[in-house]
Amino acid sequence: MALISEPVTSLQDDTRKQLGAFLRARRESLDPQRLGLPRSGRRRTPGLRREEVAMLADVGVTWYTWLEQGRDVNPSSAVMAAVAKALQCTPTEARHLFVLAGLPPGEAPQAVCCEGISEGTRRLLDTLMPKPASIQKPNFDIVAWNDSFCHLMGVDFNDIPPEDRNCIYLYLTHPAWRARLGRRDDVLAIFVSYFRAAMAEHRGDPQWEAKLARFFAVSEEFEALWHQRNDVRGVENQLKLFTHPELGDIHLQQMYWYSAPRNGSRLLVYLPVDDEGERALAWLTEQAK
Repeated sequence: MALISEPVTSLQDDTRKQLGAFLRARRESLDPQRLGLPRSGRRRTPGLRREEVAMLADVGVTWYTWLEQGRDVNPSSAVMAAVAKALQCTPTEARHLFVLAGLPPGEAPQAVCCEGISEGTRRLLDTLMPKPASIQKPNFDIVAWNDSFCHLMGVDFNDIPPEDRNCIYLYLTHPAWRARLGRRDDVLAIFVSYFRAAMAEHRGDPQWEAKLARFFAVSEEFEALWHQRNDVRGVENQLKLFTHPELGDIHLQQMYWYSAPRNGSRLLVYLPVDDEGERALAWLTEQAK
């Protein structure tokens, strides 16, 4: 028996209905008083009125009503972002709105980046001593670390501007950092493949584009590899070789733990794999005192 596919128009109608239902649910979940809206008569239903959402989003009431009714109004990304903001959508909810509206989800409002770390995270890193540990973002920015990690990499992050605390940037610009990494012949190509893979979901993102431009500005070799090769590689647990000026070669097991399944920061911890590694980390701890 031949399968009968559902008409495209029917799928589009169903998607628009889902969009309307989601908009209505968000609108009815909001407290007008918390948003600073004036009291204006008795409300028959909870949440905001359609005209209030239209006012907050700076769109026409009729247009917004049609959008919520599931009509084919073809909203732009800018207008849908304004609606998402008016409805106090989280980044996940905003992305869902964009998908239902048939818009590129990458243009949805993103979470506000918070550079600080919690006291609990700080205690976690300190508790991991003498194991070198750090918290890194998907773009390889280092946002937190413990003392052992500083001594392993030969840098004091407190002396490095926040915008320079990036694994790739430090490899390209910081001689001490670069000297600590063993098997250096392959490192740059690996970094290029890491960043290419990570950036695939962030094409057009100004922050990621600026990061890439900064790598190009400080390393012609990085830029050349970026344009010459198309290798991609995901970060993974592996045995890493470090070269220390006083301890010599140190083999450590690199371990990652992700705080979210996608686009989340990751905890990086280096574990000893032999007695020499144990003694090396104990020595690094003494230097931190």
